[in-house]
Amino acid sequence: MFWDSHMHSNFSGDSEAKPIEMINVAREKGLPGITFTDHLDLEYPKEFGFFDLDIANYYDKQHELALKESTSEFTILTGIEVGLQPQVADKNNKIVSSKPYDYVIGSTHLVDKYDPYFESFWKRDSADKLLKRCYEQVYENINAYTNFDSLGHLDYPFRYVNDENLKNNCYEPYKDVINAILERIISLDKALEINTAALRKGMTYPNPHIDTIKRYRELGGKLITIGADAHTPADIAADFDTLPELLHKCGFNEYVVYKKRKPEAYPL
Repeated sequence: MFWDSHMHSNFSGDSEAKPIEMINVAREKGLPGITFTDHLDLEYPKEFGFFDLDIANYYDKQHELALKESTSEFTILTGIEVGLQPQVADKNNKIVSSKPYDYVIGSTHLVDKYDPYFESFWKRDSADKLLKRCYEQVYENINAYTNFDSLGHLDYPFRYVNDENLKNNCYEPYKDVINAILERIISLDKALEINTAALRKGMTYPNPHIDTIKRYRELGGKLITIGADAHTPADIAADFDTLPELLHKCGFNEYVVYKKRKPEAYPL
């Protein structure tokens, strides 16, 4: 069983799970470890209100619990998932640098201040144009902010697109901008996250698509992280059994877990 490096507790506005509940279920499932990565999404629209994070208490309380509940066979780490937007890059950097987080995910949840999770995003233009814009926004974000370890759920908007012809066609139509994204994170020595939540949202592959993972490897990418993006205990390590075969096909024999912001390799 793999380490789950992406999960949320009730410190995230879109989760009601108590941290100890997540810990207990992960331990029962036989995971070697977990990393909490609760949401920090500055300037997220107030009408949605999902991502207010109690910065003053989050790290200290999670870390205290981690020290109490970790054992020689089960380790708990404290990370953070940072919502990327160019205009909040300096604020994000200040917050991330203020605590000794083990792991930082850089994710794009907002595209031109709209979240693809909501129908309002898809009413703005054709789905194909909006999806291309999503990738362009990711590229802009990672040029504005680099204090993260792994690029989170790259194909995130495809989870919510209504057009089934587009839902699993995540690489080829957008390959120029995707390749630019991959080249950028490789040049920065950043990891690419393999996020299995897409499989719970009706997609054929995790985020990102297998073609994107293969291309990352072809371009010289070596670091992948694994997370189920669980917001409830039941989704911890969800669909991890699908990953070994898929990742071997993409040329990977190991994944990494970030501890004190340094990657530690584990076999697939």
